[in-house]
Amino acid sequence: MKVGLQLVSFTWPGGTAEIGPRLLEIAQTAEEAGFHSLWVMDHYFQIPPWGKPEDHPMLEAYTTLGYLAAGTVRIRLGVLVSGVIYRPPAVLIKAATTVDVLAGGRTYFGVGAAWFKGEADALGIAFPDLGDRYAWLEDTLRLSRQTWSGDTSPFEGKRVRAAYPLSNPLPLSSPRPKILVGGDGPKRTLPLVAKYADAWNVITSPSRIDEHRDRLRAACDRIGRSFDEIEVTALDPEDLRGEEIAGYRWTPAFERDRLAKWRDRGVDHVIVNIDADPANLRRFGEEVIQKVA
Repeated sequence: MKVGLQLVSFTWPGGTAEIGPRLLEIAQTAEEAGFHSLWVMDHYFQIPPWGKPEDHPMLEAYTTLGYLAAGTVRIRLGVLVSGVIYRPPAVLIKAATTVDVLAGGRTYFGVGAAWFKGEADALGIAFPDLGDRYAWLEDTLRLSRQTWSGDTSPFEGKRVRAAYPLSNPLPLSSPRPKILVGGDGPKRTLPLVAKYADAWNVITSPSRIDEHRDRLRAACDRIGRSFDEIEVTALDPEDLRGEEIAGYRWTPAFERDRLAKWRDRGVDHVIVNIDADPANLRRFGEEVIQKVA
């Protein structure tokens, strides 16, 4: 089982001037500690439950990953997940390609339909209704696969068009960065996961993961795809406790037991939110990851 780390906060001692050095130290420490992946959110403001936008800084996702790509060598990098409305799809795909090239081919391409209307309204970003956002998401998934295959023929989707979808360079990941779709809605999301994704992220608990997987397996069966082709990644609701995370004092025994429950359920990849202090990450690696994963 692989363990990933999601960074949800950039509020650290020292203020803005220390964000860059601290972020790189965290990424390098996570890599040394044995974390398989490192994830950031795709937001322009800090979001609830992790704090007020006015009080807590937020970095743009792909710029951040490009910075981390230069300072790490093994840990996989991804966005959990990109709201497809925030950038024109071809621009989003180019950003993801750039990070993959700079990282030497070790990225995930995480995408979803977006949910935070307040953020979009504040920044003047169009926020279509749910049906249109899902059409936009499917077009983005289709366009990414076409672009990364090297096919530059005109693309015509339901909401997205691209006359010449060239990617030069192509990603270094083979055959492409792992396309990850987040969410578990049975009507819209899971059919897209089954049809287009290499990986899937679901927020759930170990006790409920089987029912979520069964729904995705059924979606795969309907189109004749093997469920086993899709990497299952999980984020535990216990890790969505907002500002409590910063003060959370976990114990190795509790975390080993928690990860063992995921492992025993056959989950491929668990993503955790813990206090990202480097000493804390080293301890988590030594006393949890090395014992369980």
